[in-house]
Amino acid sequence: MKSVGLFIVLLAVCSSKLVFEDNFTTFNMNTWRHDITLAGGGNWEFQLYDNNRSTTFVTNNTLHIRPLLTSNKIGEQAVRAGYTYDVWGGARADYCTQNNLYGCSRSSDGNHYINPIMSGKVTTVNSFKLKYGRVEVKAKLPKGDWLWPAIWMLPVHNEYGEWPASGEIDIMESRGNVGYPQAFGGGPETIGSTLHWGSDYFTNQYVKTHKEYSLPGGKSFADDFHTFGLYWDNKTLYTYVDNDTNRVLVVDHSNTSYWERSGITDRENPWQYSKNKNAPFDTEFYLILNLAVGGTAGYFNDGVAGKPWSDTSQRASSEFYDNKGQWYNGWNANDSIFRISSVKVWDLLGEELEPVTI
Repeated sequence: MKSVGLFIVLLAVCSSKLVFEDNFTTFNMNTWRHDITLAGGGNWEFQLYDNNRSTTFVTNNTLHIRPLLTSNKIGEQAVRAGYTYDVWGGARADYCTQNNLYGCSRSSDGNHYINPIMSGKVTTVNSFKLKYGRVEVKAKLPKGDWLWPAIWMLPVHNEYGEWPASGEIDIMESRGNVGYPQAFGGGPETIGSTLHWGSDYFTNQYVKTHKEYSLPGGKSFADDFHTFGLYWDNKTLYTYVDNDTNRVLVVDHSNTSYWERSGITDRENPWQYSKNKNAPFDTEFYLILNLAVGGTAGYFNDGVAGKPWSDTSQRASSEFYDNKGQWYNGWNANDSIFRISSVKVWDLLGEELEPVTI
C-alpha cells in the first residue's frame, strides 16, 4: 500500500513542469523585489521594511531575513523623538512601495516612536506569477518573542476588487514565541495555513479556511529546515508540510462557490461575473517571503504570554519598544533569523490535475 501511494505522488509531480526555481546561490534582485515601507504590513506591525544587506542577505546558499533594532541605523534618540524617517526614495531602486498607513514617512515625537525594528519582505511581484500549480519553499523558521514569519501569495491584478475580495493564500505563518499556548495558535512548533476572502474587510471569511499543524514529539520548525507546500488547481487547494501526504489546509472548491460558502447576505457578490466556482482563487498570484514583528490585528492575543502592548492602544509600537527588556534579550542573533534555502514552483501541464489521492 505504501508503494502505491508513492507512485501516485510521483505521477502528479511528473504531470507538471518546473517553471521557477531559486536555490539562492546569489541574491537575484531581478527575481526578488524588496518592499520599502513603514506601513506595518496592513496590521500595524512594528517593523519597517527596507532593502538592506543587514536585514536581507544570501550566504551559504540560503536567504536570510533578520530582524534588527532600528536604533542600530538611526540611533536610540531618533527612534524615540525628534526624527522623521522618510523612505519616499529618490530613484527607482529605493522608491517607497506602500504609501498608506503613513508608510513612506513617519516622525517620532517622544510619545509615538519610529518603527523600532528593521526587517525584510521580498516578493516576485515584478518577476514571477502563477495560476494553478505547486509551490514548495524549504525554510527554517525563527524563534524569538513576537516574531512572525510568513510564506504567502497575493493576486497580481486584484481582479475582483480590494482585499480580501481578490483573495490571499497564506501557505505558512508562525509565531516565534517558545511556549506560546497552543490554545492561541502555538509557537515555532506550529504553523497555520489560511485563505483570506470576502466581499470587503469586514466580511473576511478566513476562519472558514484556516488550519494549523504542529510537529510531533516536541519538535520545532526552528530546529531544522522543512518544506512548506501548496497545491492549487481549479478543483482543490491544499497546503502541506514536508510531503504531499502531510496536508494542513484542504479546500475543495469544485462544486461550492466561495460566495455560497460565505453565507453573506448584506453585500454585493464580488465574484458574480466569474464563470469559475473557485473565484477569487482563479487568477494569477505572486509569492511573498517576510518576517514581521508584533502588530495590532490580533495575531498575538492581548493578555497572552506576557504580551507587552495592547492592540487597542494608540501607541502599541511604542509600548512594545518601552518593554524591550522583556523580549530583546531572547532574540539570539542566530536563532531569530528566518532562513529560506530554496523556492520551487511547478506549473500544471495541459488540463488541471485531479486532486492527488493517497
